[in-house]
Amino acid sequence: MDTHRLGRTDVEVTRLTFGGGPLGGLFAPLDDATAAQALDAAWEAGIRSYDTSPHYGIGTSERRIGELLRGKPRTAFTLSTKVGRLLVPQDPRGRLDASFAVPATHRRVWDFTRDGIRRSVEDSLTRLGVDRIDVLYLHDAERHFEDALRHGYPALAELRAEGVVGAIGAGMYDTGKLTRLVREADPDVVMLSGRHTLLDHSALDELLPACAERGVSMVAASVFNSGLLATDRPVPDARYDYDAAPPELVRRVHRIADVCAAHGVTVPRAAMAFPLLHPAVAAIAVGMRTAREVRRNVAAFTAPVPPGLWAALCGEGLLDDRVLKLVPDSIRNREARPDPRA
Repeated sequence: MDTHRLGRTDVEVTRLTFGGGPLGGLFAPLDDATAAQALDAAWEAGIRSYDTSPHYGIGTSERRIGELLRGKPRTAFTLSTKVGRLLVPQDPRGRLDASFAVPATHRRVWDFTRDGIRRSVEDSLTRLGVDRIDVLYLHDAERHFEDALRHGYPALAELRAEGVVGAIGAGMYDTGKLTRLVREADPDVVMLSGRHTLLDHSALDELLPACAERGVSMVAASVFNSGLLATDRPVPDARYDYDAAPPELVRRVHRIADVCAAHGVTVPRAAMAFPLLHPAVAAIAVGMRTAREVRRNVAAFTAPVPPGLWAALCGEGLLDDRVLKLVPDSIRNREARPDPRA
């Protein structure tokens, strides 16, 4: 699978990165065996980048990904995790975690201080069973942004200088705050959740231009917007950004699906291909929970996209016209040339 370097670092990621949120029991319980099968299928398919967080299942995702990677050569994969929440043990008393379908064995405590971040990294290294982390993100810092920028980011830069981590940045959904980070600090990469997709083009306004100007890479996450774009046609209980999908967006996806079908492309394939049109986007991170999902997503990711799809979606008012400027000249020229078989 193709790889891409993050910023000016030596860290490389596969263009399709395994997103570890579902391994923490996102939306529904997941047993260890099913999680292991999903990870095995990802490795077999050539995925060598794995993203996780202490937040995902209060450590469950980190533990499960670590169990796979401990058996692989350390130089053969790229591993990213996140900081900002410390996990404090507690008595679950039969309760499930409020965010993930796992026993509430820990509670989360926000902490973007230097000491908190270093403790979080040490805890993650223990759960993962590795000696270093390749990419470290400040996580979900929207409501704690000033602390994350003024205290958390310098702690990440210190860890990078010490060689504990290879690349640093932040993972959020707020494009404005990520743009500030890019402009006011020196991150290598940002992970943007759900704001550079077929349904939301807001990253094109300021964030992606800032990344291109400063040599910062982006990993686009939540490219399916929590599920609405994960199937060829929206399912009845489809989610958009973790909530029930609004009817107007469901109708929009049906229109996107009509255009995609006319070009022989599935909606998930288009959803995965779209973010990578921008040269600042190094990879997409796709959450997967079963081997079947992995194989389905890999097959879609590697399928070709006809050159005219993007122009057709723009022509129907379903994509921002700025997208056409992102299509490589080689593709535009190929589309412009007449078909000699005609």
